[in-house]
Amino acid sequence: MQKKLYLCSMISKTKLKELAGYKQQKRCSEEGVFVVEGVKTCAEVLAAKCPVKYICATNSWLAQQASLPAGAEVFEVDREGLERLSGMKTPNEVWMLLPRQTNSQFSIVNCQFTLVLDRLQDPGNLGTIVRTADWFGVRHIVCSPDTVSCYNPKVVQSSMGSLLRTKIEYRPLAEWLAGCGKPVYGALLDGESLWDGTVPPPSEEGAVLVIGNEGAGISPEVQQYVTHRVKIPNLGGTAESLNAAVACAILTAELLRGKVCQSK
Repeated sequence: MQKKLYLCSMISKTKLKELAGYKQQKRCSEEGVFVVEGVKTCAEVLAAKCPVKYICATNSWLAQQASLPAGAEVFEVDREGLERLSGMKTPNEVWMLLPRQTNSQFSIVNCQFTLVLDRLQDPGNLGTIVRTADWFGVRHIVCSPDTVSCYNPKVVQSSMGSLLRTKIEYRPLAEWLAGCGKPVYGALLDGESLWDGTVPPPSEEGAVLVIGNEGAGISPEVQQYVTHRVKIPNLGGTAESLNAAVACAILTAELLRGKVCQSK
């Protein structure tokens, strides 16, 4: 049996009640923390060596861990305890509470390709976009202040750990775009088709891709900073629009094709 390099105790009823309170997003926001659940996503947390405040897990999960993050309080819980902590329909062995990162920790230099999200509201879309960005090596996402929080539980789960490897900032977009110093591609229905060969590819200095709100698209305020209006050709001719996350994936793939743009 492997020697454990961490301390663990059975969780008390009082502590369980306290930690179950983090199902309330208001409390998480006020205290600057967020919840991560599930074996796979928590494995990403450990692999990324993220700071962790609390770990609550079953005996079987803990038995497989030789070490856990320094400073984390570790508690063993049973299935009933996990159900009280979890915001998921089916709790999955381990629950963690992590501190949120702040804008001051994020450098925006040397980010060759940046995604900008204007007023996205669906947490599933944001989580999928973060996961897509990670796949393509895009490490920087700038969101409007009224975009859904990247720490929303549905965003955390659907990003599948990619949130931990992506710099996500919330900024007034007009101000940020005015100073970014890069070509700005905007996903717009009246844009030029990426398949026509008329849209210039991203320069060596990089580029910005703006994805707008699921229903209203890119706001007029942000559109004035778009230097290249682009679209995905509607070959079917019947669907009104594409899902924002799907459109983001296609446009990112097209713009980065033949080039690997990854911030260092």
